[in-house]
Amino acid sequence: MKRLRRESRRQVVYDVLLFLALGICIAAMGPDPFTDPAGFGVVTVPRWVLAAVAVLVGRPYPLAALVLLLPLGPWRFSEGFATVDLSWLLPRRNVKILPLLPTSPFIAWYAYLTGRRMARGWPALVAFCLIAVVGVVVVLSKGGDLALWVSMLTAVVGTYVVPHLFGVLRRRLLQQRRQARTSAEAQARMRERARIAREMHDSLGHDLALIAVRAGGLELSPGLAPAQVKAAGELRLAAADATERLRQIIGLLREDADAAPLSPVQEEVSELVRRAADSGMSISLDLAPGPVPGLARAVVQEALTNAAKHAPGAAVTVAVAPHEVRVRNGPPRSRPTARTGGLGLAGLRERVRLAGGTLTAGPAGDGFELVVSLPGDGPLPRAGEEDPR
Repeated sequence: MKRLRRESRRQVVYDVLLFLALGICIAAMGPDPFTDPAGFGVVTVPRWVLAAVAVLVGRPYPLAALVLLLPLGPWRFSEGFATVDLSWLLPRRNVKILPLLPTSPFIAWYAYLTGRRMARGWPALVAFCLIAVVGVVVVLSKGGDLALWVSMLTAVVGTYVVPHLFGVLRRRLLQQRRQARTSAEAQARMRERARIAREMHDSLGHDLALIAVRAGGLELSPGLAPAQVKAAGELRLAAADATERLRQIIGLLREDADAAPLSPVQEEVSELVRRAADSGMSISLDLAPGPVPGLARAVVQEALTNAAKHAPGAAVTVAVAPHEVRVRNGPPRSRPTARTGGLGLAGLRERVRLAGGTLTAGPAGDGFELVVSLPGDGPLPRAGEEDPR
């Protein structure tokens, strides 16, 4: 009984109006209450009761309403959607195609709701078999003429089958739309997780590289005991190994999740350079006035991390201008301890590509240079080289 209750006043008003419209159509099909009140009471009143029950159960159980309205189905064959001449095949000329009654639109509506709301197919199949049996009985009771068979088949197909199939199609389209929306939400969550993971990778990798630089500086400091020098060297190696394990755990993230520029980017780049200088790196910054590319922070961070790992002690020059970021380091002053990987640079290359720019990375003199160019008013930069590291 709970399913028969309406959830809102709007549903109650809708069903009341539906019953009134269906009742008017039923009254139009029956005897005139003024000239034949007895026939009206015998024929129309029971049909009204049947319609009331159908409307009552039709919202939660549209298939039950469809079965209840079977006596009001298109079984008269007197009026139709079209009339055709089949004298070349049948003795009769006026054959009704898709017979219609005033109640046919209501029956078609419940057939549509059956396909729209019912996921299981076998109850509808059973109901349609029952409908077909009723149609066969009606045709046989009227003499079994071939024209009647044509009218009955078109009535069943047009009133029951086609609306039901439209309902099934609508249900599947809505299911696909929900699945697409769910998939889009899942992808959005994955992109956000990838962005967070990439930021963790960049930030922690940068910090670990600075730890390695500080440890290397301690290792070369005069006046330390051999045990302290050994401990500083082990700390430098441990930081390098931790950086590589961090890359392996997080992996290469190719989703671009922060195309919007960081604000204020110039302050963040300056802070990165200051921290690197405080850790012992020999670094200079040339920050041009004007808007700074949104990827400047990530480019500088990745370049400083690589310089600290692959060229310890080298002098580094950072130049940031509108539409271009350039980081160059000289030759290393001590033996690099990091293993060859290039995953961070490959991920950065993909982020630059998604932003519409190009990345050039390769040897420059006795050092290494990284240049990122983003779309601007100037000429397009040359194609990037593969990172040899």
